[in-house]
Formats: sequence, C-alpha cells, structure tokens
Amino acid sequence: MKFRFSEEVSGALHFARPVVALESTVIAHGLPYPHNIETAYKIENLIRDSGATPATIAVFDGEVCIGLGDEHFERLVTDKEIRKLSRRDLPVVLAKKLSGATTVSSTAFLAHKAGIKVFATGGIGGVHRGDRTDVSADLPELAGTPMIVVCSGAKIVLDLPATREWLETYGVTVLGWQCDEFPAFYSRSSGLPIDERVETGKDVSKIADARNDIEFLSSILVTVPVPSEFEIKNSELEPILLDSLKLAKDQDIKGKDVTPFLLSQLTERSGGRTLKANIALLENNARVATEIARSLNY
Repeated sequence: MKFRFSEEVSGALHFARPVVALESTVIAHGLPYPHNIETAYKIENLIRDSGATPATIAVFDGEVCIGLGDEHFERLVTDKEIRKLSRRDLPVVLAKKLSGATTVSSTAFLAHKAGIKVFATGGIGGVHRGDRTDVSADLPELAGTPMIVVCSGAKIVLDLPATREWLETYGVTVLGWQCDEFPAFYSRSSGLPIDERVETGKDVSKIADARNDIEFLSSILVTVPVPSEFEIKNSELEPILLDSLKLAKDQDIKGKDVTPFLLSQLTERSGGRTLKANIALLENNARVATEIARSLNY
C-alpha cells in the first residue's frame, strides 16, 4: 500500500516532529456545509499553532492521502460520490481507484501504517442500542492497533454501558483527561468508569511507553469531556433520541446510515446546540491530542 504524503506531513515525520492524525468522514458526512470545511481548516490551524502537524487522511482515486490540500477539502464537501470508508472498505476503494472519507477505524489503521502515533476525533463508534451484535468496526480496530486516540467518549446514540464493557473486555486502556468518568459526547459524564485519570500529555506519554514496552497492540483511548459551556445533559437529549430512533425504524433507515440520521435529528431538534457542542469538542480534542503528541518520545 502506497501513501501520498503532503510535503508538510512528510517533513514532520522525517524529522520526528509531532503529528496528529484526523479523520475525514466528519468533513464529508458528519457536519453540514459550511460548518464542515470551516471546522476542518480551523482544527488544522489550531494544531499547527499549538506546535504539531495536522494529518487529515482520506482516499482519492485509489490513493491514500496523508495530509490534505485545498483541492482535497473541496472534494470532500462537494463530491457526492465520496464514500464513507470503514476498514473493510479499503481494499475495494484501493482496487477500484475510488474516493472516500475515513472513519475512526480506517483512520486509525492508516495512521498507524503511516507512522503516526496520535489521532484526534470527536466520538468513537460502539455497540448499538437494541442489538448488541451490531458493533462498530471502531472497537476491534482500537483493540488491535497501538494508537493513542483522543475522543469525547462514544456517540450518545449508542449503548454506552455495553460499549464501555466491550472496551474493558478487549483490553483497551481508557484514560480520563482531567476527569473521573467516561464522557458521554455532548455530556461531560455518563456514570461509567475510566481506568485512570490523567492530567497532562506527559502522563499519557508514560503510559504509552509502558504499553509499548510490554508490546500491547491495543490503543490507548484518552477521553476528554466536552467544554462545560457547550455541555448538554443526557436527560435533555434522551427523549429526542428515543423519538429519532423510532423515526429511523419507521423510515427503514439501517446500518451505517443510522448514526448520521440520528445526529442530524439531534441537531435539528436541539436548535443547533448539539452541532455547536460537536464542533467545540472536536476543537478541544485536537488541542489535547497536540499536547500529547508533543510529549511523546520520537
């Protein structure tokens, strides 16, 4: 598998400077226009200003691109043929020279192959509500890829207790960034435990070094609560979510289309508050990921 590195990312990796990987599905499929492209540029610049190099990942015409240019971002928000790429989709799009935006699972896989150690995202996938056999590809990827993944927990539309139990069963270390509970995406708390609280990037770096020394292959999941001024309590969102789940069932929306549908419903029915919270946590997670990346031993 060949990568096309941007000059910026190539130079950072060559000189062992900190790099933060970013997914591209949040741009192509997660946020509405123009918030998607505005947020993408803002996060990349935030990472640069904080002392690291951003590496947004996507596939264009069968080529894995590590670090995107303006033309790539424009395609992500305008090209209706851009696929949503889980890990399982990579052989197809590479063989058929198609284009797609990477999810958590495919971003973690490709970032690790490219030699990047830290990946910032919004929320991971997990175990779906009502059907515990429906498990996101994000979870086994976290169990088998030694990345540091910075997120705000799992998306609220999922079964959070079952997701947290899955992570424990399969040996994914869950850290709480200056918090004592597993965050619930839009909400700062879920009532679910973390494995250890960390205060600084150096704390995470030491744990990552120990993980590497004992040759664990699993990711370290660093969970970061949404900034308090943007928090929306679960008790407020749960009724909206239950109504949206019923609507999805009535409209026969299934599989990978369910989560984007539910998130769009939450945005609409919350008066845009969930969209603001989503953008705020994406930006905050990028800041935390940059601090961690700068603390690692290269």
